[in-house]
Amino acid sequence: MVLTFTSAVGATTGRGEIGTLVIGAIGCNLAWGVVDAVMHLMSALTERGRGLLTLRSVQNARNPDDAYGVITDALPPILASILTTADFERVRQGLVNLRDHPPKRALTAEDWLKALSIFLLVFLSTFPVVIPFLVIRDATLALRLSNLVAIVMMFFCGYQLGRHGGYQPWLSGVSMALLGTVLAGVAIALGG
Repeated sequence: MVLTFTSAVGATTGRGEIGTLVIGAIGCNLAWGVVDAVMHLMSALTERGRGLLTLRSVQNARNPDDAYGVITDALPPILASILTTADFERVRQGLVNLRDHPPKRALTAEDWLKALSIFLLVFLSTFPVVIPFLVIRDATLALRLSNLVAIVMMFFCGYQLGRHGGYQPWLSGVSMALLGTVLAGVAIALGG
């Protein structure tokens, strides 16, 4: 997102326009931070609701096979594929006997804390990319340094994504950095 704003600097000439650009980039990430935080809260509510629907469906199933189908649909396919009938029955019995569960779909303090964390991550990620515009008077040099900062940040995000997803972290990091380079190149080619 910030790359879009910073690439617009190619069309600006004065320091005042760069200040406006920086404010626009920060405002954009502020807005997207709020959007992403709200989307997290909606996802948490939906996930909790789906869990309660699954629980009720298992508890109200006409027979064990129907309950097994509900359980299968709620599990990741790789996990469901290795469970035996005895495993499904153990899960079904546990859910049928479960009485101490949240009666409604409500947001928890942890949900709100995660939403705040998401907001801060999105919002604060703006600053490393706009710092070159705040400290360097040459708009073109500031833009190129800003692009470099964004690409380095993309590498580290890709690296962490690779670790989290079970992929090779360095390959994921390099792939994300290359993607950032291509995006910056497209922006430059289009006049940014």
